[in-house]
Amino acid sequence: MHWMDEARSRYGRLLDRAGLAPREASYRVVAELSAARLRAYQAVESSRSHATALLIIPAPFKRAYIWDLMPEVSVVRRWLERGVNVYLLEWTTPMPEDDAFGLAEYADEWPFSALRVIENETGCAAPLVAGHSLGGTLAAIFASLHPKSVGGLILVDAPLAFGGELGGPLGRALRAIAHASAIRALASPVPGSVINALCAAAAPEVFIGERLSDFTASLLDARAMAIHGRVERWTYDELPMPGALFEDVLEQLYRRDLFFKGTLQVGARQTGAALLRAPVLAVLNPVGRIVPPGSMLTALDTAPNLAVELLEYTGDRGAMFQHLGPLVTPLAHETLWPRILDWALSREAALAGD
Repeated sequence: MHWMDEARSRYGRLLDRAGLAPREASYRVVAELSAARLRAYQAVESSRSHATALLIIPAPFKRAYIWDLMPEVSVVRRWLERGVNVYLLEWTTPMPEDDAFGLAEYADEWPFSALRVIENETGCAAPLVAGHSLGGTLAAIFASLHPKSVGGLILVDAPLAFGGELGGPLGRALRAIAHASAIRALASPVPGSVINALCAAAAPEVFIGERLSDFTASLLDARAMAIHGRVERWTYDELPMPGALFEDVLEQLYRRDLFFKGTLQVGARQTGAALLRAPVLAVLNPVGRIVPPGSMLTALDTAPNLAVELLEYTGDRGAMFQHLGPLVTPLAHETLWPRILDWALSREAALAGD
């Protein structure tokens, strides 16, 4: 089944030649891990430079450039413009021998290695950590395992509780299918195109319906169409997921809801949402229709005395899927990200005052 990923990737390269390639900021690769590498984006040196740093943890079966799609709607650039050094943990294509990598690597070992590199480069021992969707889930798991290593947690439309209706359409569908080991037996690492098909079958009103409706809504808006076209190209850039990670996500998170229950097994350790200690800024996205707001709110409520600030994304043209809207729409970059940055930098100022 891996031929499907390659066929979609070839079509994506055709879209590149049509002018829809991402327009990413320059970066250095500062660490190579088994199925990941750490990118470093250097902030412009100025009086606005800050002591803090940001680590972005993307979702594990799509390319990371959705965080840096084009200059006008680049989360990476918004932080660089405010003098913050940005790091991104870029997942690479796992090889067959990498099939045993799971949450222990993606949500613990590799983010921890990234933070040590960041500390060596910047002196920041507890950077901010941000993630969207399943990347936010990985970020939250990491923060629960290493509370003293995370200065603040930015969760953007990230599922944390998966039981009942809190799992949304993906949760309902995944609880109804065969055990992940049966899917893994067909092809492992599990092709990204298979995961993409599972998502489309679970929520066709989002992954098919919104694709068409957003295209129609963007037709007379040149900026929205430029974004929509690049998101379209990004959708053909899946990564396979190691079988162990696929099984951890489907069984431990979606089917058994163990992060919410506090018994999620990550390597030799157990963890859960109640162990979160770093201040959280959570971006809710009710119009995204993938992650119910209650998925974040219910889980965050289990952590005693946790400082939580909430923002809400309300929808805009160009995102293709409103689930991606907080990352790539003009509205998000005009309203959400300035407030997120103000929150982050006010925390730095308060700590400096102490």
